[in-house]
Amino acid sequence: MASFISLVLGRSGSKKGRLILSGIVSLIALGFKIALKDNHENGYHLITIILMILATGISGLPIMARAISSLRYKIVAIDLLVTIAIIGAIFIGEYWEAAAVSFLFMLGEWLEARTIEKTRSSIKSLLDLAPVTARVKRNGAELEIPAEEVVIGDVIIIKPGEKIPADGKVIEGFASVNQAAITGESMPLEKELGSSVYSGTIVESGYIIIEAVKVGEDTTFAGILRLVEEAQDKKAKTQKFLERFSRYYTPGIILLSIAVYLITRDFRLALTLLVISCPGALVISAPVSIVAGIGNGAKHGVLVKGGEVMEKLGTVKAIAFDKTGTLTKGRAEVQKIQTTSALSETEILEIAAVGESFSEHPLAKAVLRMADVKLKKTDAALQLDSPENPEMIIGQGIVFGHKNTKYRIGNRSLFTSLKTQDGSNLEELLSNEESEGRTCIILGTENEVLGYLSIADEIRPEAKQIIRDLKKLGLKKIIMLTGDNEKTAQAIAKNLGLSAVHAELLPADKVDALEKIKKDYPRVAMVGDGVNDAPALAASFVGIAMGEEGSDVAMETADIVLMTSDLQKLRYAMGLSRATVKNMRQNISFALAVAAFLLAGVLIKTVNLSLGMLVHEASVILVIVNAIRLLAYKERKSFLAKG
Repeated sequence: MASFISLVLGRSGSKKGRLILSGIVSLIALGFKIALKDNHENGYHLITIILMILATGISGLPIMARAISSLRYKIVAIDLLVTIAIIGAIFIGEYWEAAAVSFLFMLGEWLEARTIEKTRSSIKSLLDLAPVTARVKRNGAELEIPAEEVVIGDVIIIKPGEKIPADGKVIEGFASVNQAAITGESMPLEKELGSSVYSGTIVESGYIIIEAVKVGEDTTFAGILRLVEEAQDKKAKTQKFLERFSRYYTPGIILLSIAVYLITRDFRLALTLLVISCPGALVISAPVSIVAGIGNGAKHGVLVKGGEVMEKLGTVKAIAFDKTGTLTKGRAEVQKIQTTSALSETEILEIAAVGESFSEHPLAKAVLRMADVKLKKTDAALQLDSPENPEMIIGQGIVFGHKNTKYRIGNRSLFTSLKTQDGSNLEELLSNEESEGRTCIILGTENEVLGYLSIADEIRPEAKQIIRDLKKLGLKKIIMLTGDNEKTAQAIAKNLGLSAVHAELLPADKVDALEKIKKDYPRVAMVGDGVNDAPALAASFVGIAMGEEGSDVAMETADIVLMTSDLQKLRYAMGLSRATVKNMRQNISFALAVAAFLLAGVLIKTVNLSLGMLVHEASVILVIVNAIRLLAYKERKSFLAKG
């Protein structure tokens, strides 16, 4: 018998072993109790009593030990309620009740631990994605080393099916890379010379050679893992309240049970009241929902920095967006080429590209990108000429020569008069473009305007739909805060259907604007991506950073990080937060209802000790199962449901 007990208790760190052994002994004791019922009162023969006390000791001793340990620190925990109930049941001769209560409480603890482990599956899945080895080039040789030994500057070779062991830049090759672990994107992305890659992502086809930029604990992958681990341990306000409630509730129940006994002199009633009043389901109702919600978000490229943030996001009523890099792509592109002379659009583009090759201005780069795409498509051998005698006119543009003709390219101030060869009203044309949020670069000679190129920071294709969806989610005000000029800002705001826009703002001005918004909408979120957005992110009720192209400062300051620049992740985060808060409320309501039902049952003497414990533990499991549903949350089904 002793060797059997040792074998069983030795399994899985003894908790599971104790549970199995206690269950077996309890069943044997129950068998004796039933068999001996006719010969002894309630079947309590000496062998039955011994077996039931043994079963109680196997599962109950750890509970009692924790209760005593908590008391040393002046903590009156749930374990103490169960301990008193077990001792009381033995004292009044209800050995079966003592065994059942201790076994059911331990069973509930074990199932609770198992199901919570499932809600933390996001951590495990991330750990499974951690790269183990790396193939590096050192001193002319190709070596395979542990991933943690990669250093900045190492040249790493990654073949099909292999994990990328460090953040880096592609210096050779072309590959299709699965970035789901980092950004939550289901489709692989093409990586070529100059592309950024992340540790933990997988090369599905092709091969690449990268130079390590971030290694070890500094990689994006390690940062995500660290954020998720920390976030799942950060508590929501509701969770903190429930824990404080439990701290006072437990001693209150003990005093109530004593009062019930003194009034009724019914010891069994007082013990039963102790057991069914354990607030286990209530205490766990919030944390399991929060952990499951954070885990789901991590799998889909939405990093929520704690339970309180998840809860706050679910109550947001207004949202403010930065423009550049958030609502727009953050990169100027040529939208239209307009000729006002005999030159074709292609000729306008070619001459403009020659002149702009002398400039480092972002608008010049937009012209050169357009030329690279458009002109080389028609002539694979095309090489742009260098400008002849280029001269930079600060704040205006460039004067340059090309094929024996002197040109100028820049803004209005570079041209003494806006005369066009075809007689069109250029000023009116330019004003129309600017009213639509586009900036114009004018090309001409000393005497006439030949044409212009309209350039704009392109609005993200999903932005308009996201704004509509956020309104359906119940957001009352959607605002844009930008440092851009008033005309451009108003044009974009009108296009997207925003509630209001504040333009030409410095970082401090954005904070001031947020403070004014908070007077009417205290729960306002801020979405941004740059260093200049960090103060506003910190000042908002909830700060949300666009992670893929966002600055490290913005990501560190924000409460939530979207690991891709796709605004649909914002919609997913909002829907998930509302689903999480709703799930948490369901759990709390259910736990309170069960507690009320059991209390009523005890007072009218229809719920006994073991039945009360069984219903209590079942309620704990149901609360956890409900929370686990969040792991399967899908946006398409419920993101438009108002929270």
